[in-house]
Amino acid sequence: MAIVHLLDALLTEIDTGLRVLSAVAPATRPSPGSALGSAPLSAPDRAAGVALMRVNHAGEVAAQALYRGQAFTTRDPRIRQSLLDAAREEQDHLGWCEQRVRELGGRTSLFGPLWYVGSFALGAAAGLLGTSRGLGFVVETERQVEEHLSNHLDRLPEPDLASREILLQIQTDEAAHGSRARELGGTDLPAPARTAMRLVARIMTTVAHRL
Repeated sequence: MAIVHLLDALLTEIDTGLRVLSAVAPATRPSPGSALGSAPLSAPDRAAGVALMRVNHAGEVAAQALYRGQAFTTRDPRIRQSLLDAAREEQDHLGWCEQRVRELGGRTSLFGPLWYVGSFALGAAAGLLGTSRGLGFVVETERQVEEHLSNHLDRLPEPDLASREILLQIQTDEAAHGSRARELGGTDLPAPARTAMRLVARIMTTVAHRL
């Protein structure tokens, strides 16, 4: 029975991953940028917006995988539910970024499958670290994501108000996810682990910015 249960869970995760990568799973909340319409942008502003939102979309693909991977291996039902709740909000972020990239006339990263599989493996490993370190991984991830979003808000072309509203809402949600992980027992990771996470994130964002 345990093997059957594991196989069922694996099939569910494979199905979820395919839905994420094929944009089948829609957002449950309307995009924060929808009410602003689509103001005309210059060609350089549009290109800059596409590149930045493609990076954010790649980040949301990774976020889905990180949360689901960690939920897959964690043993605490309460923590698992919290991770899955966060993953559902990340699904909204994913849908908003996908929509905005398309509105701007761009495409999402060609390496989506790699971001998903690699991030799922990292999340699964974090789930095996135990409660404090596993949730500490979430805390540090969200802290770095908030910094990354602040950087993107500074770099986003001023006229791109729709993308700005999307990133601001995502930033608010990410801060809440980090706070929740801290409340559940997350502790700070060692400095080498934090540095390694920054390095991996930098590689992904650099590649996704162009491809």
